[in-house]
Amino acid sequence: MAKITKPLTNTEVKQAKPKEKVYTLSDGGGLQLRIKPNGSKLWLLDYKRPYTKKRTSLSFGSYPEISIAEARKKRTKAKELLAKDIDPQEYRDEQSRISEKAHNNTLEYIANQWLEVKKADISADHAKDTWRSLELHIFPHLGKVPIHKITAIKAIETIKPIAAKGSLETIKRLCQRLNEIMIYAVNTGIIESNPLAGISKAFQKPAKQHLPTLKPDELPTLLQTLSIASIKYTTRCLIEWQLHTMVRPSEAAGTRWDEINLETAVWHIPAERMKRKKEHIIPLSSQCLALLELIKPISGRSQFVFPSDRDPKKHTNPQTANTALKRMGFDKKLVAHGMRSLASTILNEEGFDGDVIEAALAHIGNNEVRNAYNRANYLERRKPVMAWWSDHIEKAATGNMSRTGSKGLKVVGMK
Repeated sequence: MAKITKPLTNTEVKQAKPKEKVYTLSDGGGLQLRIKPNGSKLWLLDYKRPYTKKRTSLSFGSYPEISIAEARKKRTKAKELLAKDIDPQEYRDEQSRISEKAHNNTLEYIANQWLEVKKADISADHAKDTWRSLELHIFPHLGKVPIHKITAIKAIETIKPIAAKGSLETIKRLCQRLNEIMIYAVNTGIIESNPLAGISKAFQKPAKQHLPTLKPDELPTLLQTLSIASIKYTTRCLIEWQLHTMVRPSEAAGTRWDEINLETAVWHIPAERMKRKKEHIIPLSSQCLALLELIKPISGRSQFVFPSDRDPKKHTNPQTANTALKRMGFDKKLVAHGMRSLASTILNEEGFDGDVIEAALAHIGNNEVRNAYNRANYLERRKPVMAWWSDHIEKAATGNMSRTGSKGLKVVGMK
């Protein structure tokens, strides 16, 4: 008949005295209290490992930190694992590793991983702005918090001070970015669900605002103002270059000489410089070529067509055109990006094919096959569109000193 172990009492455990050698008191079911000569008391579970059947012991902690009741609960849980052929010691070590990893997966750490993936679809400037906004508004409060401990309440409390300032657009972007980070964490198995899915509902929506742009009949005013503006020559050329080519401010500012083929009159912007990470090929009009001829004596030794004043090894700041337009009196009336909208409006009003216009603006859809066909099909059809647009700009500048009109040496319209 198997020997029945009598469970220990609190008094027995408390009054157990140390001896010259280590000894144990058994509570039954493999639970033991080991008493050392120095008086320390340690709860252990004696058990056989699944499969190997080798005897081993698992520590539950010291008495009195772990009471007899708590030790028995741990024994019960361990027995439940053993019934499923799970080694409780291996299980505890694995849970400890998972917990340690979870606590090391801070919001800032995961956000950095998320942005590295996102960089494949956005421009370098956009990535920089994204990280800067998180550093400024989110990381000081939540950056070191493990991502599994981020809650909607914590995120909302962090963002509230920005709402108090009325910066609703900033709030919108931060909510979007936090949600993207959380979705990345879910998709990579770091957390099970996204707790921030509805945080934008806690704030007012910003009024929808379109980027400031001019009406088609205001193009001559822009060119007249540009001709007499007290701005640097390279900045004047940059604005005209962007206007003629219809590219984004960052794409214009970063124009490289090695991207341009003067013989074929084509500007090839590589995918990594484009917003949607798709290469963009631009047929260059005669006015664009004239503009390059004008700027080459100034920047021909640089790798950039519009180098930075402070460091010629870098290109001019993408905000250069915006700053100049503001100084020229177009504050809240026109931004550099708005020149693309102006071109789109005029070309559409002239009846040009909408798909060709969209291709000229590097607007692409989600259908990769159709996009590839459009790029190949529309390049030739875009050449007369780009030529017409440059001619239209030149005509609108009649009477003004345009850089592209007779190389800027004569008044346009008096050639």
